Amino acid sequence: MGNDPAGRASRRVFVVAFLCLCISLGITAAQAEPSAIVDNFPGAAFETTTPETAGWSAERLAEAKAWSQKVEPASAVMIVQHGRVVAEWGDTAVKSNLHSVRKSLLSALIGIAVDERKIDLSASIGSLGIDDNAPSLTEAEKAATVADLLKARSGIFHAALYETPGMARLRPPRGSHPPGTFWYYNNWDFNALGMIYERAVGQSIFTAFDEKIAAPIGMQDYQPGDGEYVRGAASDHAAYPIRMSARDLARFALLYLHGGRWKDRQLIPSAWVRESTQSYSDAYADRGPGLGYGYMWWIGFLHNMGAPTVKVPPGTFEAMGAEGQYVFVIPAYDLVIVHRINSDIPASQRKEPTFQQMARLLWLVLSAAGDKDVGPDITLAHAVGTRLEGDALKAALAGKTLSVAQSLAGGPYAWQIRADGTLSILAGAERRERSSGKWGIDDRGRYCRTLSEPRPREFCFAVVANQGRLQFFDADDLMRFDTVAE
Repeated sequence: MGNDPAGRASRRVFVVAFLCLCISLGITAAQAEPSAIVDNFPGAAFETTTPETAGWSAERLAEAKAWSQKVEPASAVMIVQHGRVVAEWGDTAVKSNLHSVRKSLLSALIGIAVDERKIDLSASIGSLGIDDNAPSLTEAEKAATVADLLKARSGIFHAALYETPGMARLRPPRGSHPPGTFWYYNNWDFNALGMIYERAVGQSIFTAFDEKIAAPIGMQDYQPGDGEYVRGAASDHAAYPIRMSARDLARFALLYLHGGRWKDRQLIPSAWVRESTQSYSDAYADRGPGLGYGYMWWIGFLHNMGAPTVKVPPGTFEAMGAEGQYVFVIPAYDLVIVHRINSDIPASQRKEPTFQQMARLLWLVLSAAGDKDVGPDITLAHAVGTRLEGDALKAALAGKTLSVAQSLAGGPYAWQIRADGTLSILAGAERRERSSGKWGIDDRGRYCRTLSEPRPREFCFAVVANQGRLQFFDADDLMRFDTVAE
């Protein structure tokens, strides 16, 4: 029955009719049937609609646009629901580097190759002849499977190409974790997967993507020449950056929203889409709960980083890359959100949004869609309580210990704020000192602190007292810490 074309078609008709009824009654996306995904695919170009017709809040969408352009004026954003563009701004046609979003594209290709029995997820990389330059891989490292690499759990901590300084700095020592036992976001895994894929199919990633995905879904801008290899002395495994437009990335996201199906063609096995977009690891638990990792896809979002951020619907997954590259797939609302920043623009003219800033944009978009379970508005303008400034703030803080971020890995955390102007950040039940620094009150009446770090920076916060809690708001007027005075 599940494969009956007539039955499937009748269900589609029912879903479309149901959604039309919802719109006519003014029911928002969040109130509609969560699993109702409309079979509406763009043709040569995307269809557009108005927020009012789509049942969205035009006012809240305008807030989202204003926030996005305040945080990063160079951003390009597309919001697509039921296959139609509800809102967009910036240059959505320009092609720029996807950065790590490339990995989710390769995940799709690997899923196709697995279905064609060209790649075996259980195969060890040793059996596939995968090694690296000196110091080459050990036999223990060669026991890692293709699945381990997809999950970023290989245990192989060889130097990799195209990794950020932060990734290299956090890389564990060689041999410290057996394959399959430890998650580390590792470009070595992702680059080696590129070689494994190309050997298995006898074709470049860029050509295969064009033939198997880009052309069938009608990408408007992508060409195989938009990919390149990055090679170097650090590793034998090249990176494979890809340039793509926001509107083409939105099509790729729609393909995943529809379980790998485009119109009547199943381009990516539906089982692979489900398998690759479920979480196998808690990612960055030291920064906050809520973010998981699948097969080169991120699952959920960091929903508390010392203070609430945004609560995304169950089933949400995304691809993310450096320099502000995000694509969110939200099946619960038949919704795709693409956020791009063109990293070709000189660095002096752009900046990468923080997780908190992206969380605020996501909060505004989901609120505009009518989501009632997106979490609280954590802006200073909506803070409940008494704003403390100057001497009153100094008196409230001096000599106090504040408990914060109880849910973060490595916690609980506490701030020991001393009357002499020094402070310590304490971690764990044993309250070991994690860092230290200085604090004071600036001429605007805010709490400011500078931690002793390789590149110390001063950060200042507005503070609101709320029923025994002290809430700290950053330069964007977003709650950054929600603390309790001990």
